[in-house]
Amino acid sequence: MVMKIQRVEKILDTIGPRGSRWNGSFGISGWLGIVLCTVAASAHAQQCEQMDDRVRDLLRAMSSNSQQIDYNGVVTLQRGGDMQIMELTHTVSGGQATEAISRLTGQDARIERQAHPNDCMHPGHHLLRAEQENGGAVCSLVDNYQFRVSTGDRIAGREAVRLRVEPRDMYRFGYVFELDRDTALMLKSTTYSIDQQVLEQFQFASLSMEQGKETEAELQHQASHPHPHETRHLRTGPEWAVSWLPKGYVTTDAAPLSSERKSYTDGLSSFSVFLEPLQSAIKPGEGVERQGSTVAYTRGTLIGRRPVLVTVVGEIPTNTARMVADSVKMR
Repeated sequence: MVMKIQRVEKILDTIGPRGSRWNGSFGISGWLGIVLCTVAASAHAQQCEQMDDRVRDLLRAMSSNSQQIDYNGVVTLQRGGDMQIMELTHTVSGGQATEAISRLTGQDARIERQAHPNDCMHPGHHLLRAEQENGGAVCSLVDNYQFRVSTGDRIAGREAVRLRVEPRDMYRFGYVFELDRDTALMLKSTTYSIDQQVLEQFQFASLSMEQGKETEAELQHQASHPHPHETRHLRTGPEWAVSWLPKGYVTTDAAPLSSERKSYTDGLSSFSVFLEPLQSAIKPGEGVERQGSTVAYTRGTLIGRRPVLVTVVGEIPTNTARMVADSVKMR
């Protein structure tokens, strides 16, 4: 299914003559992991003057055109020395999207997300689709990232537009996105650290813009999720708060002070903080586990004389996770 969507001729005139219309989606259920970012409207004018029109149009197209086409392809996911090869199928029918990811290397496995309504707006989609209703939230990203648009590589036989995203501080990662010139589908995504080390890379090896055949792998997980603002599924405990966040990060939902989890985003990356009360104190210390761009940082500590386990999980550097965990306070 292909829908008529906005023109981004300014971008294409700058980087090449091919194509004049974008209609596409993110790769793998919104590969960017973008979540809600609420921005003060008073800063809109100054921020938008600093952001290139080509970048703003690309960011909005990446969100507003998501989930609108059928495609099937083989993708590679590189995390350090580990590489996985998977088949990804995305289909749209009756205003709902269905996705399936089948692993082609190692033990076979299949994950499905069925009948996801196209009008189910995840908080992140509001960020990049925002224009007049919230003062142009897209433009706020320029405070924390620098953007560059150029001609991209040829990936899976398709021409791409490259969007390079460089962090302005040490608290977040950088990205290079390769977007299909005809459909705005994410063809390749690279996440790198502040010292330019590649942490994670996803890309299509082959791609067909039509519904593909299902791989015969065992269904290991059928994905589902609550509404982004639904908090009834969260356990509750003592009231607590995170007292320090990197510049630009805001909450993504309306979780109560006593919920077990609080989530934050700067518009391109996100992380969650979990607090688990313990029956007795454990030896002070920390644990760190990283897979690609995702870190899981855990610390047992005393907060207000209460033994707790604090865990930070998300797409941020380890030092950022450590500083966030250090700032957890009881209310």
